[in-house]
Amino acid sequence: MLHSRLLIYLDTVARCGSIRKAGEHLNVASTAINRQILTLEDNLGTPIFQRLPRKLVLTAAGEILLAHVRDTLKNMNLTRQVLEDLKGLKRGEFSIATMVGPISTFLPLALADFHNTHQNVRIHVSTYGTHDLVETVKNGQADIGIGFDIPMDNSLVVQTARTVPLGVVMSVHHPLAHQESITLEECNAWPLTVADDSMAIRPHLEDLYAARDLSLTPAIETNSIELMRQMALSPGNITFLTPLDIIQERAEGKLKFLSLNEQGTQPQTLSIVARSKISNPFTALFIERVEYFLQDYTSTYPV
Repeated sequence: MLHSRLLIYLDTVARCGSIRKAGEHLNVASTAINRQILTLEDNLGTPIFQRLPRKLVLTAAGEILLAHVRDTLKNMNLTRQVLEDLKGLKRGEFSIATMVGPISTFLPLALADFHNTHQNVRIHVSTYGTHDLVETVKNGQADIGIGFDIPMDNSLVVQTARTVPLGVVMSVHHPLAHQESITLEECNAWPLTVADDSMAIRPHLEDLYAARDLSLTPAIETNSIELMRQMALSPGNITFLTPLDIIQERAEGKLKFLSLNEQGTQPQTLSIVARSKISNPFTALFIERVEYFLQDYTSTYPV
């Protein structure tokens, strides 16, 4: 990352076509600007400017570098504006459309963490199925959508995304809890509590079972992550979830996550989507908080 003062020097020299004129414009000694540029050219191992008798002209390398310089300066100005906006904002609000998965697992933790530092921000949270979530964000009824395996849509912009492995969850007292991975044949030997057709987990399971020519015969089908967790707590029962679904229970040493030992197992993708680039500074800060939160809770589960 180039020093901000040097960025301004490079941009001004390119606009003025002269180190002397740039120095006059910035009220900086031209020798200081020239020294910085020469040092940078030496570090890069290539000239940035072609020094003609009456002006400086960017080289090919200089054109590439200047594009980076101006993009960095633009982003810095936008960041400053967001910070200035936050200084003047005492209250704010934004709305979230989410699926039952996030609302039953990590989202309450992220919301509570955000509220600790932004107590005057009102957040509206509603749950939807996949199709309705997409439509709600597209028509502006919600500022952002949070969910698993949100389908691609040209009307939506992905703000952040994270892959999360799908596996088997069981009580730490289950006879198979000593294992680190499990096969579908082993799963079928136990009562299964499985997500129903309305949930993003289900297509993953059906594809896996179909690829192995096995029958998926759950004892219980549900759209409740909470019920799946509670059933898994009972020794002898198992379910299919992600590590994000059992954060609290794993921390308390109650549930175990086992990887699926099956070829073709695909992770779920958790995404935050919006209609366009986020302009509400509080929404942007919340997304940033969720990104850090997910990094903490998913980094130990390679896909």
